[in-house]
Amino acid sequence: MEHSWIMALIGGALIGAAAFILMLFNGKIAGISGITSALLVRSQKIPLWQCAFVAGLIMAPWLLNPLGLQLPDFHQVNPWMAVVGGFLVGIGTRLGNGCTSGHGVCGVSRLSPRSIVATCVFVAFGMLTASLIH
Repeated sequence: MEHSWIMALIGGALIGAAAFILMLFNGKIAGISGITSALLVRSQKIPLWQCAFVAGLIMAPWLLNPLGLQLPDFHQVNPWMAVVGGFLVGIGTRLGNGCTSGHGVCGVSRLSPRSIVATCVFVAFGMLTASLIH
């Protein structure tokens, strides 16, 4: 844990770099909810970059494990709470026209007023929820 800020810095830089590269080469916003919902809803041909993006998200923990890097242990989480939380996040991304990655990483960096407001709301309610739960 003494070097967790370094890992957070590296992770943030990688997320920012991935969002920049996707915007530079494809002109697309790296919003996870938009990319994932497009994969689930589309009936036409799915672009390879979307498949690769989601595959990278799923495979990253297994690829990093041999390097000694692991995700936090979430075995203590109640499965029903995770399902309800995931459902509420899905509703929130629909209401907010995007998720924290789309608004917080990509929208704020483009100085989008809507994304700045959405990110402030995400952070405020995250702080409120964490305060109420703990």
